[in-house]
Amino acid sequence: MSHPANPESLAADGWHRKSLPGFAGLIGPLWVRKEGQAWAYGLLATENHLNPAGVVHGGLLTALLDHGLSAIAWQALDRRACGTVQLDTHFLAAARAGQFLEVRGDVLRATSSLVFMRGELSVAGQVLATGAAVLKVLDPGPGAKPAPA
Repeated sequence: MSHPANPESLAADGWHRKSLPGFAGLIGPLWVRKEGQAWAYGLLATENHLNPAGVVHGGLLTALLDHGLSAIAWQALDRRACGTVQLDTHFLAAARAGQFLEVRGDVLRATSSLVFMRGELSVAGQVLATGAAVLKVLDPGPGAKPAPA
């Protein structure tokens, strides 16, 4: 994005705001965009996302990376829900309020019960964090409906 991040500019760039229940709704609002065959997930950082040092809290960065990778796996597995078994996060740079955080990832391998992934969290093309994840494919149980992306 070459202009300041705000809801209007995000919508103009093809991002769609997602209203999600539970924890994902608390950290958002979250944004999603289809990019070819892949999906990207994002969040516009606000003052509410900062730690006492004035940068976006590492827990928020990790939660966004976790949500993005889980949602990418969900899409890749025909909307089968996954739970994170392991997420290794490496922080490379800080994020600030007003920046739009973007998550992209790849399924490295999927078995009948596990999904192995890698991903990046970036701002305007600068990678702030990387992640490697193992997710467990969840049994939906009787009468369950698919989880939202």
